[in-house]
Amino acid sequence: MATTKETAKQLIDHLPDEASWDDIMYELYVKQKIESGLKAVEEGRTIPHEEVKARMLAKR
Repeated sequence: MATTKETAKQLIDHLPDEASWDDIMYELYVKQKIESGLKAVEEGRTIPHEEVKARMLAKR
């Protein structure tokens, strides 16, 4: 399993040479959010779709 630093390096290496700081920061942000979401799923910290739907409809 790669460290966070190694993962960041790999992500940056796959970007085009013309990538801006904003491009790099965006890709790192998206990667972090995906990893965070996957960890939440593994830990069972999710809300079933039907419950979310019920909550949204209740706010109307």
